[in-house]
Amino acid sequence: MEFQDVVRKRRMVRRYQNRPVPAEILDRILRNATRGPSAGFSQGQAFLVLEGEDLARFWAVGSSWAMASVRETAPLVIVPFSCKRVYLDRYAEPDKGWTDRDESRWPMPFWHIDTGMAALLILQTVVDEGLGALYFGIGPDDIAPFREAFGVPDDYEPIGAISIGYPDEPEIHPGSSARRRPRRDRDELIHRGRW
Repeated sequence: MEFQDVVRKRRMVRRYQNRPVPAEILDRILRNATRGPSAGFSQGQAFLVLEGEDLARFWAVGSSWAMASVRETAPLVIVPFSCKRVYLDRYAEPDKGWTDRDESRWPMPFWHIDTGMAALLILQTVVDEGLGALYFGIGPDDIAPFREAFGVPDDYEPIGAISIGYPDEPEIHPGSSARRRPRRDRDELIHRGRW
């Protein structure tokens, strides 16, 4: 598929066919996720892959995380994590010139930004493979039970979750915001030279 087609076709899918995601496609999705930008090549991301019984446990921990159709039909969920510690450690190494792990040096939390870019690579690879996906959040009150259920270290932050499968719905979901709201005009979003 051409890249512009991937960008144009990327959307959130809320219902999936009763088909597993083949292992070779899952491997490609994960391989591409690890190819995203990473400040200082810190590589402070991790990915928890949930299928079968593990996926059932995931939904049991946070039953409100996604709409019922996703919980009932998604064959796969990937949870991307960011780890600030990895970035702070990396930038305290001699080749970066900082001698401490002072978080105030960072203008933005690149550990979250880089992990968000990895999540987008997952979403784009899914489309390129002819599948669909939904990115959704994990509520703040659910993070501790989620960590406990899956043995997630305290310094790894889930930035959300991505359900993946073969779409079983129209190209634009009937309840989708894309049906109710027009895309904002690019002149409102893009500023050239000054605001």
